Amino acid sequence: MPDDGDTRERAVCPACDTIHYENPLNVVGTVPYWGERVLLCKRNIEPRRGKWTLPAGFMELGETTAQGAARETVEEAGAQFEMEGLLSLLSVPRVGQVHLFYRARLLSDRFEPGAETIEARLFAEDEVPWEEIAFRTVRETLVFYFDDRRRGCFDVHTLDVT
Repeated sequence: MPDDGDTRERAVCPACDTIHYENPLNVVGTVPYWGERVLLCKRNIEPRRGKWTLPAGFMELGETTAQGAARETVEEAGAQFEMEGLLSLLSVPRVGQVHLFYRARLLSDRFEPGAETIEARLFAEDEVPWEEIAFRTVRETLVFYFDDRRRGCFDVHTLDVT
């Protein structure tokens, strides 16, 4: 453990005393919408292959959270859209991740899904396959989105997924 007042056990290189920090990964994505419907992607990769999700993935170095969310939306859904505000920020400490989802107004209802997606499809709230949603963070974000849409006002929502 470093002798600098740090309260966590950390890996330290015995040769050069470099401290190796382990930090959470950022998962970034969008809630793409077309009128009253949202775009979901059926996963073609593990984990949870065959389940529905919002377009999202790990943020890359050198990009902002919004840029990463936009990139993932293009890669997974082949969607044309305009980025809007942040909708949800969810901490998932069990797996060392932070998930951020932005609203994205679709400019077309045509999609060209990439290799990670079996199918990209629009769903009204009552059509969402809730039992087939891949991740709790996606389910919670969809609930936030539909609740806010009904109220006519979008907020930024935070949640600790424990």
